[in-house]
Amino acid sequence: MACHDLDMLPCAAYLRVYEPLLAFRPAERAHWAAYATSPDRPRRASALAAEHAESLRRLIALPPIVVPAQESRHAYVRWAEGLTYICPWQTRLRSWLALSALRATGRPLLSEAFAPRQAELAAEDFARWEGREGPPRVYIRTSAWSVPLSWFVPFAPTERWLVVGTPAAGESSRGPATAAATRTLIYATAMSQARRRLARSLATARRISGSSLAESEPAVAALLRVGTELEEIGRWLEEFHPHSLLELDYGGLVQLLDDEALRGDQSAAEVAAAVNALAGKELELAAAMYQRLRARWSALEAIELGS
Repeated sequence: MACHDLDMLPCAAYLRVYEPLLAFRPAERAHWAAYATSPDRPRRASALAAEHAESLRRLIALPPIVVPAQESRHAYVRWAEGLTYICPWQTRLRSWLALSALRATGRPLLSEAFAPRQAELAAEDFARWEGREGPPRVYIRTSAWSVPLSWFVPFAPTERWLVVGTPAAGESSRGPATAAATRTLIYATAMSQARRRLARSLATARRISGSSLAESEPAVAALLRVGTELEEIGRWLEEFHPHSLLELDYGGLVQLLDDEALRGDQSAAEVAAAVNALAGKELELAAAMYQRLRARWSALEAIELGS
């Protein structure tokens, strides 16, 4: 299945940080508090589709709109233990960052897709914004066509929420506040748990990397290279309030997997097993877990190349 149809979600997964209301400045806090209770905001079941539709409208405009003129006032919302948590869309900031990444590739796509100097003007706007606001703090990370193995490390297998169809009446209330009544695969955890699991896994990777065991099995060496990504994710998470929540959403990737494949996807459990095996120096088990993970995600990545 390809993801080119306009009525389908992008084939991407998302790693999102939700901060408690108290983490925001007073003006932002008031806005998000009112937003969370507004009957007009996009609900979780349709929020990703609404965000995607917004980006499509910019894409098909004449000329295409590279970066929105104003920052989005929308967000993803979660509730837990009586508290409200907010993950702003940050459409303008994320568009700037995507444009910067695209410009860095040096591809000729920019001159053909955008009006003359449109990309350059957007880049200048971003430079001015960054000069005033400082380094950007992004709440949402995106990965096209697969989920990086490092993204599973912050989560426990029991923190998985799967919906493979429209629930029967009353079923949806048993899931987390952001669970959609459509096919969905989500992991969610407290920031304290996420940081602790990242630190433990990173310590294991560093310990094994410094030993002769690191090169004894190619799959183990490949697994250890994930440690570099863990360091970067750890630095990112440190930017947010310690009582935040972290969510991994398979997003549009569920369109590429049937119900049986989604039920059988235990990637977080397999990553945890691989890390535990490394810690116990059970290299064959660690290699087997890594190879199982790569077989699953390589199959999805191959769809991109063949689509």
